[in-house]
Amino acid sequence: QVQLVESGGGLVQAGGSLRLSCAASGSIVGISDMGWYRQAPGKQRELVALITRDGWTNYADSVKGRFTISRENAKNTIHLQMNSLKPEDTAVYYCNARKRMDYWGQGTQVTVSS
Repeated sequence: QVQLVESGGGLVQAGGSLRLSCAASGSIVGISDMGWYRQAPGKQRELVALITRDGWTNYADSVKGRFTISRENAKNTIHLQMNSLKPEDTAVYYCNARKRMDYWGQGTQVTVSS
């Protein structure tokens, strides 16, 4: 089993920044991709950013140029630096890790006020 614990969510004004972190623990050997997903009320969960163990990244078009995902393999941690936040970024953000199956964190709320 893999446990994921997110931190760093909160309330911010439009144009502001937040940094999310996700720490993996438990059976972490063999984790490949890690990433961030988000789910807004009434919408499906969507990919925000993905990073492989080798550091290759992929972003949703809506966050390109504003969000940066990074990974510290030695600490089994990923981060999501979110800049120039918009009200439409408001959602619950979930950390994801892949190891033969998907593991999810409990989610952290990000609210961007206009």
